[in-house]
Amino acid sequence: MAEKSYRDAIRDAMIEEMDRDPNVLIMGEDIGVYEGTFRITAGMLKKYGPKRVVDTPIAEAGMIGTAVGMAMLGLRPIVEMMTMNFSIVAADQIINHAAKVRYFSGGQVDVPIVVRGPQGAGVQLSAQHSQTFESFYGHFPGMHVVAPATPADAKGMLKTAIRGKDPVLFLESAALYGMKGEVPDDPDFTVPFGKSRVAREGKDVTIVSYSRMLQLSLQVADKLWKDEGIECEVIDLRSIRPLDMDPVYASVAKTHRAVVVQEQWKLYGAGAEIAASITENMFDELDAPVARVTGEDVPMPYARNLELLATPHEPEILAGIRRVMYANG
Repeated sequence: MAEKSYRDAIRDAMIEEMDRDPNVLIMGEDIGVYEGTFRITAGMLKKYGPKRVVDTPIAEAGMIGTAVGMAMLGLRPIVEMMTMNFSIVAADQIINHAAKVRYFSGGQVDVPIVVRGPQGAGVQLSAQHSQTFESFYGHFPGMHVVAPATPADAKGMLKTAIRGKDPVLFLESAALYGMKGEVPDDPDFTVPFGKSRVAREGKDVTIVSYSRMLQLSLQVADKLWKDEGIECEVIDLRSIRPLDMDPVYASVAKTHRAVVVQEQWKLYGAGAEIAASITENMFDELDAPVARVTGEDVPMPYARNLELLATPHEPEILAGIRRVMYANG
């Protein structure tokens, strides 16, 4: 084990897989000479050369379309989006091509492509650069959608994505890039998709989250335990598609209360699917309606004070917990 940042864990995963498999390559805007907007590809052009670290034009649809063709012919392309917001330009290639080629071909053709990059609120990046896409891409069958919350999961899940046979939307939180944690240094360390984990055990209320909101949920759980003796059980979904709800159901059967925390807007968000699944499957176990903590239903403001108001923070999570525990005072 070694302490690594979220950013370095992602970089290590790509380097290890490029060393292991000559069919793995990375392509994207400013990833080579400039070494990436977030420096994740630093040094990779020098190490692997321009055939495996490909600087592309500003043409997301062309990038994904090219990568789909590469993958169909046996290569394993990783496409870095400078921000996942720009993947909207390539949504047709992702949803109607990458996700459907195996179905169209009757299982004869795989598309092992990884589309990765940062998403979510940063610091004054405004409305076009601060969105999250788990519910958008998670809606479509034919691809995996994952959102790791720790450096270890970022590395292990990215290696799983690169080694797999399916297209993967690998959603990284820009706000987590500097976070550090213990990461196994085993080059064969992987984390499977569709396996939620109990990030913290408790008996009073279940918090369900993923990505950056998982870290905020853990901070709230620590505070409630220290200040009030309330034990929160925190579930890290890790994977949005496939979605593993079994640990959530087991937790709700114990706590009888659930709060779902997401960064994106409330309407039609991932939290709606999660809350509905809890209600449908665990209704008799619930002592209160499932609460959702979400971002505000507005385009992201540029002004820093308004940006802070538009995104969930610890007070909003705490308020959600108090709602389900009928402790509003």
